[in-house]
Amino acid sequence: MKKRRFAYILIGIGLIFSFGSARIYTFTPAGNSPAIGCNQAAAGKQEIVYKPLPKSGKKCEIGDDIYFTYEFSERPKMGTIVLKIRVFNKKGEKFTPYTIKGRSDMPSMWGAHDSGDVDFKLNKKNDYLLPVNIVMPGGWEVRMTFIKDGKPVFFGSITFDV
Repeated sequence: MKKRRFAYILIGIGLIFSFGSARIYTFTPAGNSPAIGCNQAAAGKQEIVYKPLPKSGKKCEIGDDIYFTYEFSERPKMGTIVLKIRVFNKKGEKFTPYTIKGRSDMPSMWGAHDSGDVDFKLNKKNDYLLPVNIVMPGGWEVRMTFIKDGKPVFFGSITFDV
């Protein structure tokens, strides 16, 4: 009986030490983005602010000479929809200078339906595409990070209801 109790105590101590060394990450709507790294944001090195984007089809400026537009393949509803982004230079010519990462989730249940960072894929027309999986009705948000030469240059956020 004493041997069994001693074994349970040792197991308990082992569990305490193993959980004590585990890292716990939290992601909040205020901006701790895994696209940059939650350790940086948690350490106070960088607070990320996602710019709310205008309605679908409107110009969204990245810089003085570059803008993009976005649209969904269909009106957001349950199931998978595709988010399409087209990037243009100041002459209105489409080009693809960025790597774009997207992340979708429900702000009211942050982390419950998080897609994680997903790379937009380029199609033959040089449109950036991201499938968004809508698993339940309510408010949704897609956060996008535009990256050039390994550095983030723009953070944008699209919100919509299903």
